[in-house]
This record gives sequence, structure tokens and C-alpha cells, in this order.
Amino acid sequence: MREVQKNGRTRPPGAPDGSASRPNHSSDEFLPGASEWPNDLSRREFVRLSAATLALAGLGACTKQPIEKIVPYVKETPEIVPGKPLYFSSAATFNGYAQGIIVKSREGRPIKIEGNPDHSASLGATTIWAQADLLDLYDPDRAQAVMHGENISTWSDFLRDLDVVLQAQQASGGAGIRVLTEPFTSPTLSRQLQMLLQKFPQAKAHTWSPIAPNESQRTYDFSKARVVVALDSDFLYMHPAALRHARDFASTRRISENRMMSRLYVAEPTPTVTGSNADHRIAVAARDIRAIAEAIAQNGSVAPALDAWVRAATQDLLANRGASIVIAGEPQPPEVHDLVAKINEQLGDFGSRIISPHIDPTNHLDSLGQLVEEMKSGAVNLLVILAGNPVYNAPVDIDFEGALRKVKLRVHHTLHANETSGLCHWLIPAAHFLESWSDACAFDGSISIVQPLIQPLYANVSVHEVVGALIERPVRSAYEIVRETWQSRNPTLHFEDDWRHALSDGVFAAETPERSSSQAGSVEQSAKRKSQIENSVEVLFRPDPSVLDGRYANNGWLQELPRPFTKLTWENAALISPALAAREKIDNGDVVELEFRGRKIKAPIWVQAGQAENSVTLHLGYGRTEVGRVGRHAGFNAYALRTSDALWFGDGMTIRKMGEKHSFATTQQHHEMEGRDFLRSGTLAEFLAEPKRIA
Repeated sequence: MREVQKNGRTRPPGAPDGSASRPNHSSDEFLPGASEWPNDLSRREFVRLSAATLALAGLGACTKQPIEKIVPYVKETPEIVPGKPLYFSSAATFNGYAQGIIVKSREGRPIKIEGNPDHSASLGATTIWAQADLLDLYDPDRAQAVMHGENISTWSDFLRDLDVVLQAQQASGGAGIRVLTEPFTSPTLSRQLQMLLQKFPQAKAHTWSPIAPNESQRTYDFSKARVVVALDSDFLYMHPAALRHARDFASTRRISENRMMSRLYVAEPTPTVTGSNADHRIAVAARDIRAIAEAIAQNGSVAPALDAWVRAATQDLLANRGASIVIAGEPQPPEVHDLVAKINEQLGDFGSRIISPHIDPTNHLDSLGQLVEEMKSGAVNLLVILAGNPVYNAPVDIDFEGALRKVKLRVHHTLHANETSGLCHWLIPAAHFLESWSDACAFDGSISIVQPLIQPLYANVSVHEVVGALIERPVRSAYEIVRETWQSRNPTLHFEDDWRHALSDGVFAAETPERSSSQAGSVEQSAKRKSQIENSVEVLFRPDPSVLDGRYANNGWLQELPRPFTKLTWENAALISPALAAREKIDNGDVVELEFRGRKIKAPIWVQAGQAENSVTLHLGYGRTEVGRVGRHAGFNAYALRTSDALWFGDGMTIRKMGEKHSFATTQQHHEMEGRDFLRSGTLAEFLAEPKRIA
């Protein structure tokens, strides 16, 4: 029987009685004593202070306010009917790839984002980040004005400073000009950068993102795959095509539409959304994924603990040639991706289930490293950083901050002021994608026009106008620049109709990428590396499931969203396995010192079931120092340990208990079912015989 407390709530048997001696917990709704009347404040004194407050309010109300006239519509906009929403097609981006959306607007204000059912990359669904982008639009901590150092300036003043530098670079062909971008698929931005390099042949453009893969990615069709093997790949959640993948994968799991369900095998070092949907999952260190891929390719053997899983997956793949997919995740090195590509070729899946990428791969680390070396040598006179935050998220051993200080003129175009903006001479406030025109390609090659729903709320400038400032005077609007791109591609009399049709539908017809030919032959014999479950601790760097690489750190919706599995909010933690926790004698909330290759940070521990025994997961995106009021100093900065040779994982981490405790903000205190049957399991045969018993 549950005991009823004084506050009317029930308490399970054995629970603490809530006395004053009880320690505080993160689950407490109010601070201790919040409901108690303070002894040093009498009722008489409270009434006296309240009366004084009301008197002052009355005096303020008597003050004559300046006359402010409001002007109603002289001519009402025919499209807008008060109280009736309008819907517009547009596109959000994830790692540069477009995802079709429908934006709901009331009286000229966007209020809701949903997926575009006509867009092949989203099919009516949206990511949590597309939903949260709406809050970023109205974020009062956004960059609102052009800043020159710590002083508010204007776009015209910036153009005057820029013209001086560009004029000086004419003689050298722009040898001192560099542009640093995040990954993008915008045909218009690509055309503009080509025009810049034509005007300044010696200028260079570089790309960097801390969470984008360095390998070329392929398009996978999961709708007809009977067997899927995922090697450290969260393709249902943390992937540019995750929305389409989830829809296609789900269609193969419905018994009402299929005679048999597809099967999913997952090998991963830390729990993911994809792994939680697996039929057969093993927790294995990231360093051992390559050995598993080699064993599948050669039908070989691995460590006894992994052998049963590898043999089952291999036999299932061979029994379903032409209807199977092997996919490697972004954290894995290029060697694993090459090996997986050869496995898929042998299985005959290219051209049917798998299509080669339509864009050229870029090694972001090499590109960033080349830029840093040029900055350190003093060869860079002008650096224009388009979005991103490399001072915060570049590998710690590269020392991007030190190199940046040697550039003569530093410009940062960003939605929010951040760690990089503080070291730049000019901050140009970026227009939100709901405020400006642009375009982008989806993962399957389809193209969307990004159209604005609202005028810029502040003195914001689009990325196309910033790059246009490097090319021409006067600087044209983003609408003119984007429209010119597509008019040059479609110089026909029907362009205006095609343009309006694209805006209405939110997507162009997909460009058919070149398919790679399936080459006969066996998989190359790679050097055998025996999989070993070593006692050395492996560190894993992963994007946070909510704030990603830190770009959403100031988004309250995403900070409040409980993380998968841990149910943590507002912070990150070092995730370890129960076996490692027992070996190191640490528990949830213990603060430890993590040392990796001579660098140290302090982090609280969270013991996570399903974690590989000797792997420690650190989520990126926290520990921000230059950010809005929501995300400042939340969590710890995992980038402080991330080096260029261990972007995703590395061996040799040590753990030292500090003797401190940390209270987490979590929405779930335990994971016991308490006798309830809301989670039921059974075999496929049992489900087919009695669907109601399990469903």
C-alpha cells in the first residue's frame, strides 16, 4: 500500500519520508523550504511591502505616455485572411542535405513546421531539428546587427572595409583570400564560389564540419531489402536520409503487407535508435568493427564472443543476394567503407538497392588542416567563415584559434554569435532559412527551393549576399541570385511556370545520379586482424542526439527533450558499461577525470546498459562559453579531448575517480517495469498465431 503524504502525493513503500535530513535530488520540483513562510518576514511586513508596491505601480500608471499612432491595413493582402493559416513549401537541411518541409503561417508569422509528403527525402516526416528550427527563428539571442569588433556597425561599412582588401588582392589573383564553409549542396552557392574562383584564381574554398562524414555516401533503398547489416551506423536517426530510411525500413516490417519481416543486424559500441530496432544486436568496440567487416567479406571467424553473430549475419546475406544491404557508419574510417562497398558489390546490391553518390566526396579534416597551415604561415589576408564554429569544434591539436589570430581580416557570417565570432573583426548576422531564398539538394539528388515566409526580423544577411559581396557591386538580393541560377539552367519560355511549380511543390524532379557498375571478382584479401576485446578503454565521440555538434545548444526545446535511453536533459555525461563501472568502482553521478593523449577533462558518469564493455561515449556540443542564455556553461566540452587522429574513436583513455557527485536532470529515475506488461515480446511465429497477445 502506498502511504499518503501531507502534500497529497503518494509514496511507494520504503521511500524516504521527505524530512529535512533528506538530500536534495534533481527530481525535486522546488528548492527546500520554498513552500515555507520565512521566519524573518511577518505578515504585517509582507502586507506593508505589497501596499508600497501597488502605490508605486499606481503612480507609474498616472504618468502620461507618449502618443503612439497605429495604422491599420490600408489595403489588405488578398492571400491573408485573419484566423486562416497559409502553408508554404520549403526545405530544411541536415549536414547540408535538403529535407522537404511544409511551413504553417498565420498573418505572416511561421508557427509550425511539418514534413512535405511530396518530397522524396521526407515523405511527410520531419526531424526534431527541423521542428526546433522554428524556435531559432524567434530566438532573442540571435545575432541581430552587423558588428565590427564590439561595436554595432552597418552592412555598408563592412562593404567599404571589404572593398579595400579585395582591391589589394587583385594583383595576386586573390592569393590571400580564403572561404571556409560547412558542407552544402546548394547549386546557387556552388555557382557563386565558382564565380569567385574565376575572379580570383588563386583564392581557395575549404570545408569543415565536426560531424559530417569524410567518405562518399551512397543512397540506400531499404524498402526492398530483406536483410540489413549495420556496422556502427545509426541510419534511422543520425543520417541525412534518416527520414526516408525510416519509412522504407518500416514498410518491410509490417506483417500485413509482407509475408516475412526483414531482418536487421546491428554491431555498435553505444546504444542508438537503429540498434534498438535490431533483431540481432551486439555491443562491440568501434575498433573491432573492421574485423567484423573483414570476417563477413571473407566468411571468416572472429573472437568467440562475436562469432555467432557474424556467422548468422553472413549466412543471411548470402541467402539473400540482391536483396540485402551492408552499411557502415560515419564514425568508421574509409578502409571500412571501402570494404563494405566491396561486400555489397559481391552480393549484387549495387544498382538495385544501392546507388552511388551524386556529389563528390570531401575530406573535411584535410581541407581544414590545409587552411590552418596557410593561416599559420601568414598567407591568408582575408578569411570569410560561412556559418560553423571552428574555434569551438575543430580538433584540439590543430589549434585553429591560434592560426585564426594571424589572419589580417576575419569575417564570420553566423546565426548566433559564438566562440568563433569573438575572434573575428566582423560579425555578419545570418538570415534564418525561413527569412531568405536559397536552394539545396536532398540525399537522393532531388532539389528544393528554400523560400522565405517572413522578412528578416533583424539586420540579417543571407549567405548568397555575403558571397555576392566578394564578387560584384552592387550586391544583389538572394532572390535574384537564386533565380538566376535556375534560369540559366532552364533558359526556356516556360521558365516562369516551372519556377512557380517548383515553389508550390517544394521539389524539382530528382537528378538521376550515375550508377556504379557492379564489377565481378572477389573481395580483396586484406591483412587479417584478429578481433580482440582488450582491457584498454576506448573513447567514442558522438553528436549529441539533441544539440548535435553544439549548434542547437541555445534551443530550449531540444535541451528539454530527453535523450534516447538515458533520458537526460540539459547536459551530457560520460556513458560507460555496467561492467566497466563495476571494475572502476564508480556509479551514476560520480565525477571522474578523463585523460586522453595528455589532455584531461572532468565529467559525470552515467552507467548505460547496452554499452560496449570498454568504450566510453562522450557526446559533443556542450561546455559552450560563448552562446545565448539557454546553453551557456551547460555540460562539459568533449571537444577538449578530440584530436585529428581520433575524430570518432581512439584507444588509451584513463579514468580517475574524483570523489565528487553530480545530480543529473533526468525524466526517468529507474528502468524497472514494476510488474506491468506494457513491454511484451515474442517470436514471429507466436505473433502470426496470436497477434493480439503480443501486439
